[in-house]
Amino acid sequence: MTARVLLVEDTPTQAEIAKIMLRDFGHDMRHAETGAQALSMAQEWQPDAILVDLMLPDFSGIELMRRLKAAKVDATCIVLTAHGSVNTAVEAMREGATDFLLKPYAAARLRVTLDNALEKRALRKELDTARTELGRESFGGFIGASPAMQAVYRTLESVAASKATVFITGESGTGKEVAAETLHQASPRRNKPFVALNCGAIPRDLLESEIFGHVKGAFTGATENRAGAARSADGGTLFLDEIGEMPMEMQVKLLRFVQSGTVTPVGGTRAEAVDVRLVCATNRDILAEVQAGRFREDLYYRLYVVPVSLPPLRMRGEDVLLIARHLLRNFAREEGKQFQRFDDEAEAAIRAYPWPGNVRQLQNVLRNAVVLHEGEVVTRAMLPGLLLHGAQAGAPVSAPVAVAPAFAAPLIEPLAVSEKKLILAALEHTGQDVPRAAALLEVNPSTIYRKLTAWKKEA
Repeated sequence: MTARVLLVEDTPTQAEIAKIMLRDFGHDMRHAETGAQALSMAQEWQPDAILVDLMLPDFSGIELMRRLKAAKVDATCIVLTAHGSVNTAVEAMREGATDFLLKPYAAARLRVTLDNALEKRALRKELDTARTELGRESFGGFIGASPAMQAVYRTLESVAASKATVFITGESGTGKEVAAETLHQASPRRNKPFVALNCGAIPRDLLESEIFGHVKGAFTGATENRAGAARSADGGTLFLDEIGEMPMEMQVKLLRFVQSGTVTPVGGTRAEAVDVRLVCATNRDILAEVQAGRFREDLYYRLYVVPVSLPPLRMRGEDVLLIARHLLRNFAREEGKQFQRFDDEAEAAIRAYPWPGNVRQLQNVLRNAVVLHEGEVVTRAMLPGLLLHGAQAGAPVSAPVAVAPAFAAPLIEPLAVSEKKLILAALEHTGQDVPRAAALLEVNPSTIYRKLTAWKKEA
């Protein structure tokens, strides 16, 4: 174990012997003759271990250890003492020394003592790191202290510095874009662009142009050159959300981009190299999509390099309350309201509900409560009826909620009217979560987006 070792010894012969031993062990070594010199050197150099002679010209080794501790020097200390000073060495151990050596000491004894001290220090630092990670209640844009989220945090941290493609899966509303942004901010690309594109919200005939750009005149309406998401993200991160919605013909072009690292805009003839970190996401079972022939197997293996699975809110225990309290404070501040907390019954209802729309649905529910009510405490009565009745007494938290239309449709009515009512009912049930509503209705999310746009124009 190679380490930085500071030797604090004022006796020249003892110092020379120790220096030779330490260099033979392969350690990076520095020497100080006084306590003041050692303190200054330790603060600047930050050694892993300090060999401290108890008898120094200016002040004692024990006083040096106290000053090192006050200066927050994180080094393991080993006391060097003569035979007649064993009691003083024991006192030094009480002050935080890891071990002590009696002068004169053999090289083997120094090696064993130093190795043991360095190993204990390494184990302590690992334990401190583990405790810190396990105790995190947030990371990047996420809030949550559950074991499931701690695993997500560790994965994102581990892969952040890499250029490897990350494939994020999880139900709609679990925070896939938040994961992609967190990954980007933790990476060396943080100062470059982060470009997000929802593949399910873009008409299939425009998707190629949105990703790869186009040249002027490439198609009707292309009145000027467009860079596209891939070139806009050059040097940064390109996030392709809902990639499971991508048409098969577009998957072929994406595969070529992933393999070559070059972009050819629609209507263009020259390929341009781009440097992007690709992050993809879907709420579908992507392997099932491959097996069903709806997603290319070769593209799957190109993209599914580092998988990150986001747990649904119902599987995150008390995280739902941590998130709810955070959202309540933010929404109250934004809306100019006085809300500060939930009462016990409201928290129990929030904790019991299975949240099929996950965090996005929780956001909508709490925004609704803050906007429509006044006071300092959110009570159970302020929460939507769907939330209060969605979890049956005694039912497991993970129990699914059946979709029930919020209207009584007549037996016969125009198809367009029934379609609108069904779509609006599905959106209400999912907390305005378009991709989840589309999944329940078994349609493409872009269909719902187009319908909503058309109805807005008609209004």
